[in-house]
Amino acid sequence: MMFDQKFITAAINRSAENPTDRRNFLRAARLTGLGVGAAALVAGTAGMADAADATTNATAPSDAAILNFALNLEYLEAEFYLRATTGQGLPDNLTGGTGRRGGVSGGHEVPFKTPAIRQIAQEIAADEKAHVAFLRSALGRVAVSRPAINIDASFTAAAVAAGLIKQGQKFDVYANEQNFLLGAFVFEDVGVTAYKGAAPLINSKTYLDAAAGILAVEAYHAAIIRTTLYGLGLAAPTVNISDLRDLVDGRSDDDQPIILNGVSNLVPTDANGIAYGRTTAAVLNIVYLTGHRVRSGGFFPNGVNGSINLSGDNDRDGDD
Repeated sequence: MMFDQKFITAAINRSAENPTDRRNFLRAARLTGLGVGAAALVAGTAGMADAADATTNATAPSDAAILNFALNLEYLEAEFYLRATTGQGLPDNLTGGTGRRGGVSGGHEVPFKTPAIRQIAQEIAADEKAHVAFLRSALGRVAVSRPAINIDASFTAAAVAAGLIKQGQKFDVYANEQNFLLGAFVFEDVGVTAYKGAAPLINSKTYLDAAAGILAVEAYHAAIIRTTLYGLGLAAPTVNISDLRDLVDGRSDDDQPIILNGVSNLVPTDANGIAYGRTTAAVLNIVYLTGHRVRSGGFFPNGVNGSINLSGDNDRDGDD
């Protein structure tokens, strides 16, 4: 399979980690809970990975950089869902690590009225918490800590930018189950494209398998959220949210709402029926809520932790 070379080049340029960092990550992973089978596989391939550092992998972002980027996103999703279902976020023992640990601003339990929607939210919350725990275990001592996360103000800013509310109004994503589902729509679609885009850069088959497993779960989540919104007659607001994501994440027009050309569009794919991916920079444009090259903003007011932290410059009226 041929992967998008422009994406690969862009992601490589955004990683400051080097082959030594990669080897340190593999050594740490062997000691921190991957399990006997996985540890044996990593140990058996470490020599080959080191040899490859001098060739095709010499300038690529390390698996640690990629998985830590994913961990930042999982922190955000876990905090979003846990607060919706329990009123509380991640426990302290799942938030420490390298980099500055930040607090979470906003969020409260959603007054769910539909038992099925409550159960969906609870199941997804459990999955996202498990993703955080798994990635932290796989990364071991090189896992990044949870960065500062802003929920309330960021959703309001996103709702204003998407035209869902007017300037000066507030969008409480936890006020009711409808608002909650629209907020979930923002995260789940981005999560799927983030894992799809990052998969080609993962060197270790062990970690690629894990990332593929998480991607599948995120795709299940996205499909559930999209289908539930469609069933509730809430497809129209997703057009605004999709347009906002397309506006900030680059010049391509890949993002798709739940209704397209007047018919349902529950599975966003290309003409070949294949899901698309986003670069790490494009993902950060969305969670930073900007079309410019910055290292913080939006849901991550102080930026994400780790070496992959720069969004793209997607000014459609200027040069890249």
